[in-house]
Amino acid sequence: MKHALIAIACLAGCTLAQAAEITANVNFAEKTGDGAAVGTVRIAETPYGLAFYPSLKGLPAGLHGFHVHEKPSCAPGDNNGTVTSAFGAGGHLDPAGTKKHGEPWGDGHLGDLPPLFVAADGTATSPVLAPRLKLADVKNRSLMVHAGGDNHADH
Repeated sequence: MKHALIAIACLAGCTLAQAAEITANVNFAEKTGDGAAVGTVRIAETPYGLAFYPSLKGLPAGLHGFHVHEKPSCAPGDNNGTVTSAFGAGGHLDPAGTKKHGEPWGDGHLGDLPPLFVAADGTATSPVLAPRLKLADVKNRSLMVHAGGDNHADH
């Protein structure tokens, strides 16, 4: 079952805080384009991979699918005759062409991240680690938070 997208950040226009990190502004995704601001995600390179430090608010509580997508576009687009929020972001980042969903430490898409935890008050502040990613991999890409949990199958 595909889950609706709730928030997106385009990593093309991120601010460079230092050489080893970027900060992305995150907005709700709407069929008409960017919606209200949700917060930021700071992405830092560490010896263990990329660490994603969310500072988000106003999201539904629970675990959410969290992914790096291949294109730096947050624009809605036509998906078989239906306007879909942030469809311009393309699929999950998969430079090796695995065409396989999986865990962030496995051999699936490089853009598959650990789930994002949103607390009961709608905030997401718990960092996640993506051990196979480097900062260069996520520049000029999109970062998505999906409405539901990641089923590692179709989103």
